Amino acid sequence: MGMTPGSKRFELQSGLAGETLVRRGLMKELGGTGQVRIAPDLNVIKLGGHGAIDYGRSVMRPLCTELGELSHTDQLLVVTGGGARVRHIMDVGVDLGMPTGVLAELSAKISEQNATMVAILLTQWGGTRIHQADLLELPTLLRLRQLPVIHGTPPYGLYEHPARVGAIPPHRTDTGAFLIAEVLGARSCILGKNVDGLYSADPRAHPDAELIPRASAEEVIEMNLDDLVLERMVLELMQQAVHIHELRIVNCHVPGNITAAIRGEPIGTVIRA
Repeated sequence: MGMTPGSKRFELQSGLAGETLVRRGLMKELGGTGQVRIAPDLNVIKLGGHGAIDYGRSVMRPLCTELGELSHTDQLLVVTGGGARVRHIMDVGVDLGMPTGVLAELSAKISEQNATMVAILLTQWGGTRIHQADLLELPTLLRLRQLPVIHGTPPYGLYEHPARVGAIPPHRTDTGAFLIAEVLGARSCILGKNVDGLYSADPRAHPDAELIPRASAEEVIEMNLDDLVLERMVLELMQQAVHIHELRIVNCHVPGNITAAIRGEPIGTVIRA
């Protein structure tokens, strides 16, 4: 029903009453309250599909053993990527002219399949497949000595942001792992790859490429590297992060590297917010 002439709009009594929520300075006024960290002791471990899972038994069995044993002393959330099958479905979808949101929906199914397989590999250590709606159950699952596994595709789906160039979704599984860690207020975010960290160039094509042990997100963006070991969107999001002020990239093919990263040893590449 419309308002009658001369009537007054009813306002709920609230500190934000009358606010448009886009006023300049509003966020600074509200920023002092702080946010609850849901899982402050949690270590988010991303296992790349292309960088780890697609290698099969030779990489995944020792890696799962390391993660399983590590879960006895440290809180872990394993996040899975997509890998070769995502690249295949992207290739077909782009060729058919699929919109970015449809490509995001299709690629999500692949990382979900990988999450199921990794959870099964981790069953003897309490491996438990969870979905994004289960994230608030994490504190309970961790107290029950479960080792949760989730797929890394962000839940944008059909609402995925179109890329500046082309149709490939800019928010993929590295981004999903970072966003999960940020929302949960996790202790750390570690990306497991098939190289030792961020290099000045692809080390497989350029053997003389130099490992970059530490850099800020802004510095990496300014390097304007032709190829990166992580999604560029992560670098942009890091600059606005509240909880995750650094992430680490390590070679998860080397047994012990994930453990060393959680212990804070100088390994791989640390990217600071």
